[in-house]
Amino acid sequence: MTQGAGGQITDLHETSEHGGIAGDDVAENGARRRRLLPWKHKRDLTPAQLRRRQAVTRGSLAVGLVCVGTVGWSVGQALTYPGKDSVMARLAEWSRDHRMGVVVDKLEDLQYQLDPPEVGGTLPPDALARMKATTPATAHQPGLPGLPLREPMEPVVSPGLPGEGVWRAVASSHGLPIVQATYVRPDDAHTSYQAAIAWISAKHARFQLHPGFREPGGTFSVPPTIPPGQRTGLVATWNGGFRVTDGGSNGGFYLNGRTAGELRDGAASEVFYRDGSIRIGVWGRDVSMAPDVVGVRQCLELMVDSGQVVPDIGNDAKWGVTDQSRMYVERSGVGVTSSGDIIMVVGQALTARTLADLMQRAGAVRAMPLDMNRAWPSFMAYNGSRDPANPTPTNLLDFENPADRYYVKATRDFVAVYGR
Repeated sequence: MTQGAGGQITDLHETSEHGGIAGDDVAENGARRRRLLPWKHKRDLTPAQLRRRQAVTRGSLAVGLVCVGTVGWSVGQALTYPGKDSVMARLAEWSRDHRMGVVVDKLEDLQYQLDPPEVGGTLPPDALARMKATTPATAHQPGLPGLPLREPMEPVVSPGLPGEGVWRAVASSHGLPIVQATYVRPDDAHTSYQAAIAWISAKHARFQLHPGFREPGGTFSVPPTIPPGQRTGLVATWNGGFRVTDGGSNGGFYLNGRTAGELRDGAASEVFYRDGSIRIGVWGRDVSMAPDVVGVRQCLELMVDSGQVVPDIGNDAKWGVTDQSRMYVERSGVGVTSSGDIIMVVGQALTARTLADLMQRAGAVRAMPLDMNRAWPSFMAYNGSRDPANPTPTNLLDFENPADRYYVKATRDFVAVYGR
């Protein structure tokens, strides 16, 4: 109803019946209302319209349930695949596999900003004890004429702590300490963190590249694990590099005639030979395909070349997404000395530069990055004194994965080392 100029109350419905202006207003308002609120109550629908609405509603619900179910099934698969990856690592990998890598990177950046590594401070008691400890192998093999322990490495932080930079045997073969390791603090600011450095005698060891069943995936003649029956003589393992399948490694993976990704000239490469030896260098310059090459693992570019840290180590675009190369996070890298021995570094709070510095300080003349972030870096030493067929693994540094990570199916590729 509305009130006229003379104060008379007029019923709009009555006015509209006579075709007045009010009727036109009602029609216009009704049309506007239908445009803005097109949904009608089912009592206002014809039987045909009601059937169409029910079909559309049921179809939309079915599509929604399929989408939710598919995502749920996919995530469920990611959370239950074999191996010992953490829940967070599995979810991150699932997201990257579904084109949400940018989201994961942003979340990692945010987490780092909210909880950056501590500056200053001292090592926790367990890290101090690990730095000072000597293993049983060291106790009865302090250094044999055939393979003495390495000379102590000058600590990065001065003064050094007890045991810092001192090499000790962590795995032996035929009585020789062919795998030696030491611990140092990575820089003079992050003094409550450790990096572990391993040295492996290339003369006394043979090296085997293994695929991961998800990275690079596919079927290879080498299993994505070290199964029972293939563990005798095992002395060490270490992780692979950035992912090949999503292009993160900027290189390829080759094993026994099968290639994943593409082997790229200029890429830093671990190259494995039929006689069990290994070389590390630039693909197409230091190393290349040959009849005796059985494996190649590429990852980014060399961090150390000709005995020096490369001049563009500060180039963020080379060593991680956005500014991740400058983040103090868990990282790993591998290098080779002038005599062909292997240097491997895993650390708790490293940048691209401090990782390169450590590999160079340890004697690497060429060195390359491997993987980063808590889920992936690893170095395990193995002790077969109790059971030669199943040597006991030990993490040099504790990250997310247990020491027996490669005794089950591994998500990503890795390297196994055996005594000759």
